Amino acid sequence: MNKALISAAIAGIITIGTTFSANAADANAGKEKCYGIAKAGKNSCKSANGSHSCAGQSTKDNDANDWTLVNKGSCKAAGGKLTAGAGNMMKKKEGTN
Repeated sequence: MNKALISAAIAGIITIGTTFSANAADANAGKEKCYGIAKAGKNSCKSANGSHSCAGQSTKDNDANDWTLVNKGSCKAAGGKLTAGAGNMMKKKEGTN
């Protein structure tokens, strides 16, 4: 009886995990990483250069190594790039800091 109960519990956990992963992948379908447009504290995940390891930890606006998810095809129009790098920061608008 215990083996059957344990097997059923494990199967349930695996099903939930698989469903969660599939839903997360579906939510990101049609999206792409866009570097250089994330505002401070609004990045989607870790930085490309390793300065931090999680979402929401960027410390400056438009850092070339921080990214956020955008709809596919909209990154360049937003002023970002699809790859990280030093020359990737958005130009400041006149009169802004």
